[in-house]
Amino acid sequence: MCHYIRQWKRFGLLGFLVIVASSPAMAGSNMNYRNHVAVAQQVDQLIEQNIKEKGQPIAKAASEEDFLRRLSLDLVGRIPSVGEMTLYSLDPDPLKRDKLIQKLIDSEDFAYNWATYWNDVLYSRATDSRAGRLQSRDFINWMKENIETNKPWDEVATELITAIGDVNGNGATALIFAHQGEPKEITAEVTRIFLGIQIQCANCHDHPTDTWTREQFHQMAAFFPRVAVRRNRMKGFNVFEVVSIDKERKSNAQDILNNPQRLVRTLDKNGDKKISRDEVQGKGRLTRLFGRFLELGDKNGDQALTAEEIQGIPLPGGTRRASTEYYMPDLQNPTARGTLMQPAFFLREEKVPSGLKDAERRALLAKYVTDPDNPWFAKAFVNRIWSEMLGRGFYSPVDDMGPLRDAEHEQAIELLSKAFTQNGYDTKWLFRTIANTAAYQRSIVAPSKQTDGDEPVAFACATPTRLRSEQIFASLLELSGLEMNRDGASEVRGPARRFQNDPKSKFTNLFNYDPSTPQKDLMGTIPQSLFMMNSAIIDKMVSASGNGPLARIVRKYNDDTDVIEEIYLLVLSREPSKREMEICQDYLKKSNSRNEAFEDIMWSLVNSSEFISKR
Repeated sequence: MCHYIRQWKRFGLLGFLVIVASSPAMAGSNMNYRNHVAVAQQVDQLIEQNIKEKGQPIAKAASEEDFLRRLSLDLVGRIPSVGEMTLYSLDPDPLKRDKLIQKLIDSEDFAYNWATYWNDVLYSRATDSRAGRLQSRDFINWMKENIETNKPWDEVATELITAIGDVNGNGATALIFAHQGEPKEITAEVTRIFLGIQIQCANCHDHPTDTWTREQFHQMAAFFPRVAVRRNRMKGFNVFEVVSIDKERKSNAQDILNNPQRLVRTLDKNGDKKISRDEVQGKGRLTRLFGRFLELGDKNGDQALTAEEIQGIPLPGGTRRASTEYYMPDLQNPTARGTLMQPAFFLREEKVPSGLKDAERRALLAKYVTDPDNPWFAKAFVNRIWSEMLGRGFYSPVDDMGPLRDAEHEQAIELLSKAFTQNGYDTKWLFRTIANTAAYQRSIVAPSKQTDGDEPVAFACATPTRLRSEQIFASLLELSGLEMNRDGASEVRGPARRFQNDPKSKFTNLFNYDPSTPQKDLMGTIPQSLFMMNSAIIDKMVSASGNGPLARIVRKYNDDTDVIEEIYLLVLSREPSKREMEICQDYLKKSNSRNEAFEDIMWSLVNSSEFISKR
C-alpha cells in the first residue's frame, strides 16, 4: 500500500489511477497464480521494463554449465557431480531446466540444505550460544521434515511461535529456546524473521527511521511473558523444556529479590543505601542465599548490594524476574517495575482480549503474523529466498524492510508475494517460480552500459555470492568422493575416516556466517584461508596418488589436456578457458613431476574464490 501512496504523491491522481489499473499485483482474477511459469514470466516483464527504463542492457542467459552449478548450489547445497553435468548437457529436452528444478526440489538434499539455512538464520543471533550446540540437530531434522512434506510456511511459523515441551527432539521449540524465553529477544526475532521488520530499535526509544514506537515494541513483547525455558532436572542436567507459566510461581530467590527497593529500605541499618552480609544475618533464606547474590550482583566488589545491583541479579535456572504480566521498563528509574503492558500487534489496530493464557496469547500472535491480509509475512519470505538465490533482494538487508523502505522493482515483489499467498504459502512452488525466472538464469557478466560507473541495476545480471559453510562442506564432500553424511554423522567408511572428531561442527564454526548479512558485508578470514591451503583434508583431496578423484583422472587420461579439462569440470563445474588451458599446459612443461603439477593445479582451483562462490 505504501508503494501506491508514493505513486499518488509522485504522479498525481490521474497517473496514480493508470498505474493501479495496469499493475499486475492488482490484476486479481486475470492472473493464474498457480502457474509458476506464468508468474515467473510476469515478474520478469516487470523487472525488465524497469531495467530498460533506466537505459541499461540486460545480460544474456547463463550457460548450461553455469546454470547447473548455480541451481545445484542453491537447491541442494553442493556442486554437481561430473556425471550429473554429463547427463544434463546431453539432454536435448528444451524444458530440461524446469525439469531439473523440479527434480532437485523433490530431493532429500533440498530439504536438508534449506533446513541448515534456517538453522543458521535462527541460531546466528541466539541469546544463548549453547542453544545451537544443544539443539541444532533436532531443529534441522524437524525443519527438514517440514520441507520434505512441503508444510506451508504459515504453519511452520505458527509452530515456532507457539511451541511448548521438551527441547530435546522437538525442533519447534528452537526459537523460544535460542532466546531463553526472553520476551524482548523473541519479539525482535519474530518480527525480523517472519515480517522482515527490525522493530527492536524501538526497545528503548521510538524507532529513528521507521514509524514504530517504543510502546508498540513492548506491547508486542507482552505476548511472551508467560513462556519460559527451564531445566528438567528429572531427565538430566542439560535437558531443557519450554513451559507456560500462567500462574506465577516464585523460587526462593525470586521471592526475596522481587522488590529490591523495599529490601534495601528494610535492612539498611547504617543508611548507606546498600545491604551487607552483617545486615542480613538472622534473615533465614536471605542469609543462606546472600553469598551467591554477592557473586552475581556485586559489581564494585564492596561486599554489599544496592537496589540497582540486586535488580541486575539473574535468577537461577533461567527463571525470569518478571511476573506473568509484562512491564515496559521505566528508563528514568530502571529499578522500578515499569508500566504494565497489554499485548497488541503493531500492524493491527484491534485490541487483544484480556485474560488470555500463554498458549492463547501466542496462538493469537501467530494468527496475526501469518494472516493473508498481513502483506509483510509473505513479502519477508519471498524477499529472503529471492535474495539467497539471486545474491540480492528487492529489499536489503532482508530483515530490515518496513513500510518506509523503498524496494527495487517493487511491483515485482508485490506480484510474487501475492502469488505466494494465493498458493497457500507453498514454499516449493516459490522456489520453482524463482528458479524459472529469466532474472535468476542470467549470466554473471555485467551489461556493458552502467549508470555513472555504479554497479548494474538490480537483476540486470547475476550477482556472485559467497557460499554458506554447509554448501562449501557439501561441495568438498562431493569433490573428494568421501562417504559421509552431510550432517557430519560418524557412519563413515574407507577414506572418510580422515574426517575425525565431528568435522562438520568444526568446519561450521570456521566458515559459518549469518545468512541475513548482505553479501557486500561478508569477508573471508585468515583461518578460513589457512584451512583451505594447509589442512590435511585438502592435501589428501588433491593427491594424485592413491584412489582419490585426481588420482583416478590422472590414471585414466594420458593426454594432459584431457586431465586439465576433467579437473576443471570436477572442481569448478566448467571447462577451462583458452587462456587457463595455456597457463596450465605451460606449468606442466616447467614441472619436473607430472603428478605434482596436476596436484598444484587442482589445489589452486580449490583455493580459488570461484570455488567458494556462486557464479
